[in-house]
Amino acid sequence: MFDDNDLPKRKADVIADLAREDLDRLSIAELDARIAALEAELARSRTKRAGAADFRAAADSLFRK
Repeated sequence: MFDDNDLPKRKADVIADLAREDLDRLSIAELDARIAALEAELARSRTKRAGAADFRAAADSLFRK
């Protein structure tokens, strides 16, 4: 049979797991690396969102004519 652990995690679970992660065990260098990785992911997400918004605006203007 299948186990719940075999199923892919939902995105909300990944974010929740990240938020619950114990940061006390990390060194300053590891915390800096974590912050840099999270900032890079934020930038990637913002870029993707901006592209999606531009695409949506272009589609809306095309179909409104």
